Amino acid sequence: MSGRRGLAVAAVAAGLVMIAAAAPVAHAQKRTVAVAPLAALGAEDTSAAAKKLQAEIEKALAKVDGVAVVDSGAVLAAIKKAKRPELRVCEGDHGCLAELGKLVGAKLVVAGEAGGLGDISVVYLELIDAGAAKEVRSTTLEVGDTAEGGAVGAAYRLLAPDRYNGTLTLKIDAAGATVYVDGKQVGKAKGTDVGDVAPITLSVGTHALRVTHPEYRDFVRFVDVGFGADTPIDVPLQQFPIVSKELTGTGDGKPLDGVTYVDRPAPWYRKWWAIAGFAGAALLVTGVTAGIIADGTDADTVRPVTPP
Repeated sequence: MSGRRGLAVAAVAAGLVMIAAAAPVAHAQKRTVAVAPLAALGAEDTSAAAKKLQAEIEKALAKVDGVAVVDSGAVLAAIKKAKRPELRVCEGDHGCLAELGKLVGAKLVVAGEAGGLGDISVVYLELIDAGAAKEVRSTTLEVGDTAEGGAVGAAYRLLAPDRYNGTLTLKIDAAGATVYVDGKQVGKAKGTDVGDVAPITLSVGTHALRVTHPEYRDFVRFVDVGFGADTPIDVPLQQFPIVSKELTGTGDGKPLDGVTYVDRPAPWYRKWWAIAGFAGAALLVTGVTAGIIADGTDADTVRPVTPP
């Protein structure tokens, strides 16, 4: 009995070890993405330029974390083996692309159609859910344009749009400044003399930046954030002071928001007796002027005119 009990315990322990070993593998399971052959004008594009672009797109898709790519070569081989030539060119048909994904065991399919616009080649990319046979999202890749990250940027826009970001680093020359991006507070400059702001992660594109400080004018600018790149911006707030650090008032001398109020006597022309004297003088001048006018010549009096 004891031998059987020991074997049972050993079996249970071995099972737990296998479950524990399998758990990380399941957690790290990748999404399988099949890449359909690149098409142009409703037909498969087999040119050298198309093959080079296809390889670039597949390589970019593989750079997205958590993605396993079934390249177009493997897809074409599976189509040939299954004798399904109609799947070579789906022409944007979601049902056809879904069948292609199922054929190679992929839950997602990326299909592209190459076009042209002047000297810039354009590829229209579409991400299809093979299970639901519907579009998840789409994007455009302009060949040779690196402003949006090229093929890698297009891959992230398709598969991980929440990670299609860049960073903004600000060098602010005044501590205590508050940073707003697109109207939302995103940080505050810390430090004693020079503001220290951690890099700010933003989506790729143009954003409205505003940096405010109680002692300086607002710094306002539109900034362009690139994919996977850092955009450094100098914020010279000290060049635009509009508030003095010492203001005349009746405060208690304690600093408030970086401003120190200092008690000082009001100037003599603001004393009560000076103001009263000015008012009395004004009344006296008004009375004298009115008396002179009232004592002047009667407007109805006719004076004889003596001929020359």
